[in-house]
Amino acid sequence: MNSNYQNFVPPKAIPFVQFLIDAHSFDLLIVNQRQTKHGDFRKLPNGKYQITVNNNLNKHQFLLTLVHEIAHHVTHQKFGRVQPHGQEWKKVFQHLMLPFLRLEIYPKEMIGHLANYLKNPKASTDSDVRLSLALRGNVAEEGKNFIFSLPFGTLFIFKNAVYKRGNMRRTRIECLELKTKKVYLFNQNVEVKLYE
Repeated sequence: MNSNYQNFVPPKAIPFVQFLIDAHSFDLLIVNQRQTKHGDFRKLPNGKYQITVNNNLNKHQFLLTLVHEIAHHVTHQKFGRVQPHGQEWKKVFQHLMLPFLRLEIYPKEMIGHLANYLKNPKASTDSDVRLSLALRGNVAEEGKNFIFSLPFGTLFIFKNAVYKRGNMRRTRIECLELKTKKVYLFNQNVEVKLYE
């Protein structure tokens, strides 16, 4: 069940990933893209543990997501029920990521952002704009644009609603949903389609 991950991670990461898989008992499933998450960890009704990771991630995103989820598993084994992204998980995640912080695994344009993120990792790598953009090679999905690159007043579509790009706040961008006239705050690295 865990053998097909090799095509999804950088080649030099495979021995470290295999060590983590061998050391911790879980099933790894590579699944179709989900809109709300890159991966998850859960205990199944039969008592086994399962980690899922989205198949649309590039090798660097996939590796980071996989280690993030393995850290949830290890934290659960060591500490039982604790805050999902609390201090215990952060320490475990940092420890598990150390062997991967190498230039033959993460290129230099990513590794600095990754090291900075790991000082105090958050629930989602997408919350760290610089890291998120670096992991994607600063390139949006085909047919989409990063919201920070849109000029003020541009209309765009996100999750079937039309928005108008507004002002930049400290770390997020105000956007007006045209139908409801509500203002929402978007991370700068959200990918959106232009409204034609």
